[in-house]
Amino acid sequence: MLPKTSAPSVAAYCEVFQQYPEFISFSISSKLSASFQSATIAKESLPQSNGTLIDSLSLSTGIGLLVLEAAEMAQRNESLESITKKILALIPKTNASFVIDTLDYLHLGGRCSSMEHVVGSLLKIRPVIEVKKDGTLGVKEKVSGSRKKALNLMLENFSKNKNSIDPHRVFVTHTACPEDAAYLCEELSKIMKIRNLHVTEAGSTIASHCGPKTIGILYLSK
Repeated sequence: MLPKTSAPSVAAYCEVFQQYPEFISFSISSKLSASFQSATIAKESLPQSNGTLIDSLSLSTGIGLLVLEAAEMAQRNESLESITKKILALIPKTNASFVIDTLDYLHLGGRCSSMEHVVGSLLKIRPVIEVKKDGTLGVKEKVSGSRKKALNLMLENFSKNKNSIDPHRVFVTHTACPEDAAYLCEELSKIMKIRNLHVTEAGSTIASHCGPKTIGILYLSK
Protein backbone atom coordinates (compact mmCIF):
# COMPACT_ATOMS: atom_id res chain seq x y z
CA MET A 1 0.00 0.00 0.00
CA LEU A 2 1.37 3.41 -1.00
CA PRO A 3 1.37 6.02 1.77
CA LYS A 4 -0.55 9.19 0.94
CA THR A 5 0.66 12.75 1.52
CA SER A 6 -1.19 16.03 2.02
CA ALA A 7 -0.27 19.66 2.61
CA PRO A 8 -0.41 21.15 6.13
CA SER A 9 -3.76 22.80 6.88
CA VAL A 10 -4.38 26.54 7.01
CA ALA A 11 -5.11 26.16 10.74
CA ALA A 12 -1.72 24.51 11.30
CA TYR A 13 0.04 27.45 9.65
CA CYS A 14 -1.99 29.97 11.66
CA GLU A 15 -1.06 28.24 14.89
CA VAL A 16 2.64 28.53 14.11
CA PHE A 17 2.60 32.04 12.64
CA GLN A 18 0.89 33.46 15.73
CA GLN A 19 3.81 32.34 17.91
CA TYR A 20 6.35 34.74 16.39
CA PRO A 21 6.55 38.54 16.12
CA GLU A 22 8.57 38.09 12.91
CA PHE A 23 9.04 35.00 10.77
CA ILE A 24 10.00 33.58 7.39
CA SER A 25 8.04 30.54 6.25
CA PHE A 26 9.60 28.26 3.64
CA SER A 27 7.37 25.98 1.56
CA ILE A 28 8.02 23.12 -0.81
CA SER A 29 7.59 24.23 -4.43
CA SER A 30 4.08 25.51 -5.15
CA LYS A 31 4.19 23.40 -8.34
CA LEU A 32 4.45 20.23 -6.24
CA SER A 33 2.21 20.92 -3.25
CA ALA A 34 -0.58 23.14 -1.93
CA SER A 35 1.55 24.04 1.11
CA PHE A 36 2.46 27.52 -0.12
CA GLN A 37 -1.19 28.24 -0.93
CA SER A 38 -2.22 27.19 2.58
CA ALA A 39 0.48 29.37 4.11
CA THR A 40 -0.69 32.33 2.02
CA ILE A 41 -4.31 31.95 3.14
CA ALA A 42 -3.16 31.64 6.77
CA LYS A 43 -1.07 34.80 6.64
CA GLU A 44 -3.89 36.75 4.99
CA SER A 45 -6.17 35.72 7.85
CA LEU A 46 -3.69 37.20 10.35
CA PRO A 47 -3.41 40.87 9.30
CA GLN A 48 -1.25 41.72 12.33
CA SER A 49 1.39 39.11 11.55
CA ASN A 50 4.77 40.31 10.33
CA GLY A 51 6.26 37.58 8.22
CA THR A 52 7.45 36.58 4.77
CA LEU A 53 6.36 33.54 2.79
CA ILE A 54 8.98 31.93 0.57
CA ASP A 55 8.04 29.60 -2.27
CA SER A 56 11.30 27.65 -2.45
CA LEU A 57 10.56 26.21 -5.91
CA SER A 58 12.46 23.22 -4.52
CA LEU A 59 12.06 20.27 -2.16
CA SER A 60 13.81 18.33 0.58
CA THR A 61 17.24 19.74 1.46
CA GLY A 62 16.97 22.08 -1.50
CA ILE A 63 14.74 23.97 0.94
CA GLY A 64 17.22 23.20 3.71
CA LEU A 65 19.96 25.06 1.86
CA LEU A 66 17.84 28.20 1.86
CA VAL A 67 16.72 27.79 5.47
CA LEU A 68 20.29 27.47 6.74
CA GLU A 69 21.40 30.51 4.75
CA ALA A 70 18.52 32.52 6.25
CA ALA A 71 19.35 31.27 9.75
CA GLU A 72 22.96 32.40 9.39
CA MET A 73 21.79 35.83 8.24
CA ALA A 74 19.44 36.03 11.22
CA GLN A 75 22.32 35.20 13.57
CA ARG A 76 24.13 38.19 12.07
CA ASN A 77 21.09 40.30 13.06
CA GLU A 78 20.11 41.09 9.49
CA SER A 79 16.60 42.46 9.06
CA LEU A 80 13.60 40.49 7.84
CA GLU A 81 13.59 42.53 4.64
CA SER A 82 17.30 41.98 4.00
CA ILE A 83 17.09 38.22 4.56
CA THR A 84 14.03 37.92 2.34
CA LYS A 85 15.68 39.81 -0.52
CA LYS A 86 18.84 37.70 -0.37
CA ILE A 87 16.96 34.40 -0.12
CA LEU A 88 14.78 35.25 -3.14
CA ALA A 89 17.99 35.86 -5.09
CA LEU A 90 19.32 32.44 -4.04
CA ILE A 91 16.27 30.44 -5.14
CA PRO A 92 17.33 30.26 -8.83
CA LYS A 93 20.77 29.10 -7.67
CA THR A 94 19.41 26.02 -5.87
CA ASN A 95 20.29 22.73 -7.56
CA ALA A 96 18.67 19.41 -6.67
CA SER A 97 18.80 16.09 -8.52
CA PHE A 98 18.04 12.55 -7.40
CA VAL A 99 18.56 9.02 -8.65
CA ILE A 100 15.38 6.93 -8.35
CA ASP A 101 16.11 3.24 -7.82
CA THR A 102 12.74 1.95 -9.04
CA LEU A 103 9.83 3.41 -10.99
CA ASP A 104 7.33 1.45 -8.86
CA TYR A 105 6.56 4.26 -6.41
CA LEU A 106 6.29 6.95 -9.07
CA HIS A 107 3.94 4.63 -10.94
CA LEU A 108 1.76 3.94 -7.89
CA GLY A 109 1.62 7.67 -7.17
CA GLY A 110 0.42 8.45 -10.70
CA ARG A 111 3.65 10.17 -11.77
CA CYS A 112 4.73 7.52 -14.27
CA SER A 113 2.56 5.88 -16.94
CA SER A 114 2.00 2.13 -17.01
CA MET A 115 3.97 1.74 -20.24
CA GLU A 116 6.91 3.76 -18.89
CA HIS A 117 6.82 1.62 -15.75
CA VAL A 118 6.84 -1.69 -17.63
CA VAL A 119 9.56 -0.67 -20.07
CA GLY A 120 11.65 0.96 -17.37
CA SER A 121 11.42 -2.08 -15.13
CA LEU A 122 12.41 -4.47 -17.95
CA LEU A 123 15.38 -2.35 -18.98
CA LYS A 124 16.36 -1.53 -15.39
CA ILE A 125 16.21 2.19 -16.13
CA ARG A 126 17.04 4.47 -13.21
CA PRO A 127 15.92 8.01 -13.96
CA VAL A 128 17.81 11.02 -12.64
CA ILE A 129 15.12 13.47 -11.51
CA GLU A 130 15.94 17.17 -11.30
CA VAL A 131 14.07 20.09 -9.84
CA LYS A 132 13.69 22.60 -12.65
CA LYS A 133 14.07 26.34 -12.10
CA ASP A 134 10.29 26.79 -12.37
CA GLY A 135 9.76 24.43 -9.43
CA THR A 136 8.58 21.43 -11.42
CA LEU A 137 10.21 18.00 -11.67
CA GLY A 138 11.74 16.61 -14.83
CA VAL A 139 13.77 13.63 -15.98
CA LYS A 140 17.29 14.89 -16.49
CA GLU A 141 18.68 11.60 -17.71
CA LYS A 142 17.73 7.92 -17.92
CA VAL A 143 20.46 5.55 -16.83
CA SER A 144 20.27 1.89 -17.86
CA GLY A 145 22.35 -0.68 -16.07
CA SER A 146 23.83 -0.77 -12.60
CA ARG A 147 23.03 1.56 -9.74
CA LYS A 148 26.73 2.42 -9.44
CA LYS A 149 26.58 3.77 -12.98
CA ALA A 150 23.77 6.14 -11.99
CA LEU A 151 25.65 7.35 -8.92
CA ASN A 152 28.79 7.97 -10.96
CA LEU A 153 26.78 9.95 -13.49
CA MET A 154 25.68 12.33 -10.73
CA LEU A 155 29.31 12.68 -9.66
CA GLU A 156 30.35 13.42 -13.25
CA ASN A 157 27.74 16.16 -13.52
CA PHE A 158 28.89 17.62 -10.21
CA SER A 159 32.50 17.61 -11.38
CA LYS A 160 31.61 19.34 -14.64
CA ASN A 161 29.97 22.18 -12.70
CA LYS A 162 32.44 22.38 -9.80
CA ASN A 163 33.74 25.83 -10.75
CA SER A 164 30.26 27.30 -10.38
CA ILE A 165 29.31 25.47 -7.16
CA ASP A 166 29.29 27.30 -3.83
CA PRO A 167 31.64 25.22 -1.63
CA HIS A 168 30.10 26.48 1.62
CA ARG A 169 27.48 23.73 1.91
CA VAL A 170 26.45 20.61 -0.01
CA PHE A 171 23.86 18.00 0.94
CA VAL A 172 23.75 14.31 0.12
CA THR A 173 20.19 13.26 0.93
CA HIS A 174 18.88 9.70 0.72
CA THR A 175 16.16 7.23 1.66
CA ALA A 176 17.59 4.18 3.42
CA CYS A 177 20.88 3.82 1.53
CA PRO A 178 23.61 5.09 3.89
CA GLU A 179 26.34 3.11 2.09
CA ASP A 180 25.64 4.97 -1.15
CA ALA A 181 25.62 8.26 0.74
CA ALA A 182 29.03 7.46 2.22
CA TYR A 183 30.33 6.63 -1.27
CA LEU A 184 29.07 9.89 -2.75
CA CYS A 185 30.57 11.91 0.10
CA GLU A 186 33.95 10.27 -0.34
CA GLU A 187 33.95 10.98 -4.06
CA LEU A 188 32.61 14.53 -3.71
CA SER A 189 35.46 15.34 -1.33
CA LYS A 190 37.90 14.27 -4.05
CA ILE A 191 36.28 16.53 -6.62
CA MET A 192 36.42 19.75 -4.57
CA LYS A 193 36.93 21.06 -1.06
CA ILE A 194 33.50 21.40 0.56
CA ARG A 195 33.41 23.22 3.88
CA ASN A 196 30.15 21.64 5.10
CA LEU A 197 29.19 18.31 3.55
CA HIS A 198 25.97 17.08 5.18
CA VAL A 199 24.38 13.65 4.92
CA THR A 200 20.65 13.61 5.67
CA GLU A 201 17.74 11.22 5.30
CA ALA A 202 14.85 12.47 3.18
CA GLY A 203 11.54 13.10 4.89
CA SER A 204 8.43 10.98 4.60
CA THR A 205 6.99 12.92 1.65
CA ILE A 206 9.98 12.32 -0.61
CA ALA A 207 10.27 8.74 0.61
CA SER A 208 6.64 7.90 -0.13
CA HIS A 209 6.75 9.31 -3.67
CA CYS A 210 10.23 8.15 -4.67
CA GLY A 211 10.70 4.97 -2.65
CA PRO A 212 13.72 3.52 -0.87
CA LYS A 213 17.25 3.92 -2.21
CA THR A 214 16.55 7.35 -3.65
CA ILE A 215 19.63 9.55 -3.32
CA GLY A 216 20.53 13.05 -4.43
CA ILE A 217 23.15 15.78 -4.38
CA LEU A 218 21.93 19.29 -3.56
CA TYR A 219 23.89 22.53 -3.61
CA LEU A 220 23.84 26.25 -4.36
CA SER A 221 25.55 27.84 -7.33
CA LYS A 222 27.80 30.82 -6.80
